[in-house]
Amino acid sequence: MQSTLKPLILALAAVFTTMTAGLATAETIIDNVRGYTLNQEGELQQFQALAFDDAGKIIGFGNVGDLAGKLPKAKHVDGGGKTLLPGMIDAHGHVLSLGASQMQLGLRATANLAEAQKAIADYARRFPLSQWILGGEWNQANWKLGRFPTAQEIDVMVKDRPVWLSRVDGHAGWANSKALQLAGITETTPDPAGGKIEKDHQGKPTGILVDAAMRLVDKVVPPASNAEQRAALDLALLELAKAGITSVHDAGVSESADKLFREYADRGKLTTRIYGMVRGTDDFFDKVSQQDPLLTYGRDFYSLRAVKLFADGALGSRGAALMAPYSDAPHTHGLLFKTADEMYAMIEKAASKGYQVNVHAIGDAGNRQILDGFARLPVSASANLRHRIEHAQVVALDDIPRFRQLGILPSMQPTHATSDMNMAEDRVGTERIKGAYAWRSFLQHGSRIACGSDFPIESPNPFWGVHAAVTRQDMAGKPAQGWYANQAMTVQEALRCFTLDAAYAAHQENILGTLEAGKWADFILIDQDMLSMPATDIYKIKVLQTWVAGKKVYSASK
Repeated sequence: MQSTLKPLILALAAVFTTMTAGLATAETIIDNVRGYTLNQEGELQQFQALAFDDAGKIIGFGNVGDLAGKLPKAKHVDGGGKTLLPGMIDAHGHVLSLGASQMQLGLRATANLAEAQKAIADYARRFPLSQWILGGEWNQANWKLGRFPTAQEIDVMVKDRPVWLSRVDGHAGWANSKALQLAGITETTPDPAGGKIEKDHQGKPTGILVDAAMRLVDKVVPPASNAEQRAALDLALLELAKAGITSVHDAGVSESADKLFREYADRGKLTTRIYGMVRGTDDFFDKVSQQDPLLTYGRDFYSLRAVKLFADGALGSRGAALMAPYSDAPHTHGLLFKTADEMYAMIEKAASKGYQVNVHAIGDAGNRQILDGFARLPVSASANLRHRIEHAQVVALDDIPRFRQLGILPSMQPTHATSDMNMAEDRVGTERIKGAYAWRSFLQHGSRIACGSDFPIESPNPFWGVHAAVTRQDMAGKPAQGWYANQAMTVQEALRCFTLDAAYAAHQENILGTLEAGKWADFILIDQDMLSMPATDIYKIKVLQTWVAGKKVYSASK
């Protein structure tokens, strides 16, 4: 028997040796770089070269001579003396919306209502076959209107086709009369729970729908086709790679988006990792939560282990829920979308299934409601899940330490401060503003902040976010001393919140966020040294290359 087995064992060993020889790991060293990364403790590390294997995992970083000595057969790539950083992580974005926004009408650059009207008319002429004219990014505060625009102000440009345009914050919509008609909105239509239909002094709808009222129009807009969704995803992935974003937390994944992300992961077409949050706890959540949360899929390119809920609206449209009336509109406190018990039921439902719960809360009343809800959770539904409050924008001063005490992560977007500084203090006054966009206060109380952009509401460019976090200024350098500059971050803190702590907020700090051995080789080359350049110029940084899992997915030279 032994004489029979011995040749067989030797033959199998030979076959195994032949097979594994073809799988031998090759190494790559990117040298001649000014490299920076943090370690797990958040300490800054500098290096000249980075090594990774062909599986896309980091071997190590350090001196090029040392790495070359340890890896004599490694392929060398010249970094050209440029700065190498970990891939940037956007902890709050909307992937398909980013792509869709590039195919729709954009009004962000319009300086006044007349320019917006001209843009609407021009778009209608360019796309005569579009059944609906969709888009948005308008901001009446920039237009200095002192009011919302009206349906009639679209009608004079386009009245034969429905027009539906979301405000820059995504929490109000501007419709023409045709869109209102198709949605069945008249003077007798009541405000839905958590929303408001703006009406004139005669009780007629003005064309502005706030928060939950937007659904009245959304439900009659034809859904995007499969081809349109794929086109949107392709555009979004290209934009993210250009921006140096190697991972994004998608704040509101639908069933169709989940299917598409899995398909792209299966086909190796995702060039940015996606950490998904199921939008709400309704039908799709009921279906997907019959199984355990999807911790990882497709070489860590996709996961679906969080839920996104909404407490209130936005500050610009006065939908954010405040404990006291708005300083510039004393007739309103904004909108809480749910009662405390209703919101807690949704939080508990998701958390009890093992899902991280991430709740949009802008106003101090919204933030307090969610903190109180998290405080009610049993330990089994809160331990180690790293629940989050998305935005944490206006927070009562005595609620800021509660984030750390309850283990709730603030997920914040630095460019919101510089975008909102033209109206934020008008909305909340001189006292409440002390707890608004209060990054330094959160850090001093021990919170780990996950930074993002909320694209396409803001640009996905992470260096615009770092610039805002560090300077508290717009790109024109205003205000000169920074807007409430006492709340600014250091450059190293801003790097941390866009890398290590954003990874931590997705339970991914052991695979992403720094360039330590064993993690994925997700990194970028940029044209300037962010850690030593003037902070006021950080927004000018250009991404030269983006690498994900050791593969180059973007090069500015191509």
